[in-house]
Amino acid sequence: MKLSIGKDQLMLGLQAVQNVVGSRTTMPILNNILLNARDGRLLVTGTDLDISVSCPVAAQVSTPGAITLPARKFIGIVRELGSPEIELSVDEKQQCSIRSGSSFYKINGLPAEDYPPLPQFKEVRRIVLQQDKLRAMLKKTAFAVSADESRFVLNGIFFSLKDHKATLVATDGRRLALTDGEADIPTESQGDFIVPTKAINELTRLLQGSGNLELNFSENQVAFTLKAENGFDTVITSKLVDGSYPNYRQVIPADPQERVALPREELLAALKRAEIMTSDKSNSVKLAFGRNQLTITANTPEVGEGQETLAINYKGKEMAIAFNPTYLMDPLKAVECEEVYFELIDELSPGVLKINEPFLYVIMPMRMT
Repeated sequence: MKLSIGKDQLMLGLQAVQNVVGSRTTMPILNNILLNARDGRLLVTGTDLDISVSCPVAAQVSTPGAITLPARKFIGIVRELGSPEIELSVDEKQQCSIRSGSSFYKINGLPAEDYPPLPQFKEVRRIVLQQDKLRAMLKKTAFAVSADESRFVLNGIFFSLKDHKATLVATDGRRLALTDGEADIPTESQGDFIVPTKAINELTRLLQGSGNLELNFSENQVAFTLKAENGFDTVITSKLVDGSYPNYRQVIPADPQERVALPREELLAALKRAEIMTSDKSNSVKLAFGRNQLTITANTPEVGEGQETLAINYKGKEMAIAFNPTYLMDPLKAVECEEVYFELIDELSPGVLKINEPFLYVIMPMRMT
């Protein structure tokens, strides 16, 4: 293998895959990244066996070939090189020579044939989405994913593709975020699956502000192909979470007693200040709804007390309800509208946050002290 490539181009590919490179000592090759050079491009691939990312970058390839190199060492060398152009060449001993300006390095690799093969999708279950829309949908749900590994089916985002709609749901048992968007979903491509948190994080990181995305899925794998104008498409493949997602519809309260419009930025700022007066032991704020007024109180015996008052348009019955402030702030950070709508039944029932877009957030109340 022999090629020349711009440093910025090479770093683009390396940064795309670096987070998924494995650290399993039982398979040393998982500490490596796969470099495959041919047809005017270098395909950079990393995997931990659960998630794989492949990112092609432009290169001048004089001799096609492939090798795997230790990710940490190779990325470290490339990052620190001072010249904008890099030449890579690989000999029959699986040694890669790196030349750039006055710098020269040799790094030992392992054969490309030993690298785990990427998943192949035999079933044609495929839909196309816009990258910016999917990124916005992930932003509105990912924060509610559970980190509790004992409830593994909640360790990811639930995708439901049916009825010309893509629905995304995340919950940790104490709050639930749901959003959906119109999508052209052929009958044979309908289905439900759970994408694990790590894959969601990588997908969110790599999604672009424009262009389409092709989603392929099978019974236990999913692939997201991020389409690029130059044809250099980045592909993220992942195992799916095995299990049935709980019936999230049954936890969404019906028939709210009160619905109040709240200024999003003002509410978020007030909650940020009030949260300062909470502690790990007493992590709740009380929202008291009165006539045209919302009072937010944080009262922690070992810390002190804080109070915020917001002028709102409210003429319903007086009501006080307590929530975890972080759980209340997360959705406010994830949306960009001026106004949000809070629906309440009583002091003991879940609250529901909505906006004038397809988004819904259910939050369980906390016991008031």
